[in-house]
Amino acid sequence: MRHFLDLSDAGPDGIAAMLADALDRKAARQGWPKGKADADAPLAGHTLAMVFEKNSTRTRVSFDMAIRQLGGTSIVLDGGTTQLGRGETVADTARIISGYCDAIMLRTDDHAKLEEMAHYATVPVINGLTDNSHPCQIMADLLTILESGKALPGLKVAWLGDGNNVLASIIEAAGLMQFDVVAACPQGFMPSESDVMRGQGRARIVGTPQEAVDGADVVVTDTWISMGQAHAETKLAAMMPFQVTEALMARAKADAKFLHCLPAHRGEEVEAAVIDGPQSLIWPEAENRLHAQKSVLRWCFGQIG
Repeated sequence: MRHFLDLSDAGPDGIAAMLADALDRKAARQGWPKGKADADAPLAGHTLAMVFEKNSTRTRVSFDMAIRQLGGTSIVLDGGTTQLGRGETVADTARIISGYCDAIMLRTDDHAKLEEMAHYATVPVINGLTDNSHPCQIMADLLTILESGKALPGLKVAWLGDGNNVLASIIEAAGLMQFDVVAACPQGFMPSESDVMRGQGRARIVGTPQEAVDGADVVVTDTWISMGQAHAETKLAAMMPFQVTEALMARAKADAKFLHCLPAHRGEEVEAAVIDGPQSLIWPEAENRLHAQKSVLRWCFGQIG
């Protein structure tokens, strides 16, 4: 049994195998209806339980469609309509769901809940997002980068803005897949030292957005105000100098690409001209959540990697 709580659970070989599988499966489906199962339906008979304690669009729809395309089915649960919302422990919930379903995807605020779920579950557990990391998003990002014709080793990825969970997973990916991350974050919103160490020496934090984007192959940002965060006005003021603008994109390589995990706030973390412009890959990136997560599911069941 394999859990996918962070990218390091799969390691470089597992990540490479999942990306190759995702590319192949995506290509094999060209022109098919979205609801048609893959020809081999490798997870036929399997049921994925999706547990949401935080709002979701892309994670909810992409995982639901992922298990369907693999031949399986899904059950959607949320804290407000299950016993989790009335005080049942994560451990008890893990034991119960393990008796009904073949895998669990959890999207929650506290990474400790995910680890507790994995400890007590007897089926694979997948991180759909926590406050610490967002590995499924980064699998989609890596897939999108490969599709754009760029190789991962030696790549320069620039990050602008909040030192959050998405950045932590990008840094972890950099250490595993041998590319470099240069992040520009305002004082008070930098990634933790432990997050930077995930990069195994491949991550740097710099003081200005210009230094981060100079010569970058990929420029990435995220929304500045995450769900449930307070003090929005203070944070927005600190973040504005780190907005991804056309002028900043011009400092990156001529063929640089822009990524954003969405939802986006045009005029805050990114100018509309950038996110809606020719260098932006946000729509293929969003679709690739589906294709990458199909391979994550297959990896969890030991079918690849």
